[in-house]
Amino acid sequence: MHHLRVETGARLQEERNRLGLIQAEFADKIGVAKRTLAGYEGGSSDIGATVLDAAGRLGIDVLYVVTGARQAPAVESLSHEEAHLISRFRVLDDEGRGMIVRLVNDLASAAEKIGKALKAKD
Repeated sequence: MHHLRVETGARLQEERNRLGLIQAEFADKIGVAKRTLAGYEGGSSDIGATVLDAAGRLGIDVLYVVTGARQAPAVESLSHEEAHLISRFRVLDDEGRGMIVRLVNDLASAAEKIGKALKAKD
């Protein structure tokens, strides 16, 4: 195994955990098999651009996964409310942050399901 592949896979796993997603759920959302994701995270497979794009759309910091350097959001692109939420989020410990991430993911999933159900009725 190439050390760069192992490091990249470890950062992908770290980011997945930051979002509060289990392997099966994350794999499904990025369009790969769980076994394939395990290969990425374990460093036995290279992660392609299509997978990184899908992961980025879920909130994965792709720059961090690839380079190890975190991408800071452009402050001017944040609304006052978003900036306030981020500042409050940053004062939480890891457990609190994990709870918030899981809550937001659950709320977003519920909203998506409700939206799909409403479209199906039309």
